[in-house]
Amino acid sequence: MSTDGAGLRAKLQSRSRWKRWAMVFVGLVIGWALFDVFGVSKMSTLKVGDQAPDFTAQAHNGETVSLADFRGKKTVVLYFYPRDNTSVCTAQACSFRDSYEDFARDGAVVIGVSGDSLERHQAFAEQKRLPFLLVSDADGSLRKKFGVPNMLGLIPRRVTFVIDRNGVIRHVFEAMFSASPHIEGAREIVKQLAAEQGEPAN
Repeated sequence: MSTDGAGLRAKLQSRSRWKRWAMVFVGLVIGWALFDVFGVSKMSTLKVGDQAPDFTAQAHNGETVSLADFRGKKTVVLYFYPRDNTSVCTAQACSFRDSYEDFARDGAVVIGVSGDSLERHQAFAEQKRLPFLLVSDADGSLRKKFGVPNMLGLIPRRVTFVIDRNGVIRHVFEAMFSASPHIEGAREIVKQLAAEQGEPAN
């Protein structure tokens, strides 16, 4: 009996230690997620006032798009998002679509960037009737250029940049699980830039 009792106590102690370690692990994961999601960690290596790095990439409609193409002509709203057809990404794309004429009137173009293939982008744009370009960043090089990391090292972050006609970053915003602040913030900055320039671009 005493041997059985000792064995039972040992099993209970081992199980208790395992539970404590499991709780510590879960706590660390949750803490890491909160640390990452709420932006305590560094969001992007590029900041307001920095010169935006140039890039050339292929868009879903077959066009080759370069940031330099808009220099001196258009403000660029460049937004990075995780994946086509997910709930927040779809809401974000549709909100940019619904505000596209306002952006265009104030001399801005909108470009979306994710790691999806061009074929997936094309289907997404057609299904949601998106009037702006979607760029494929399958190798992550464009995201790396703009210093946009992944959440928890796995999920691409949702970050929006507004770049003025001189190629200077005028706005950087991140909200991983909310779409509307990206559009609202970008609209405000684009309107300010249009006022500074005196009139919308043609």
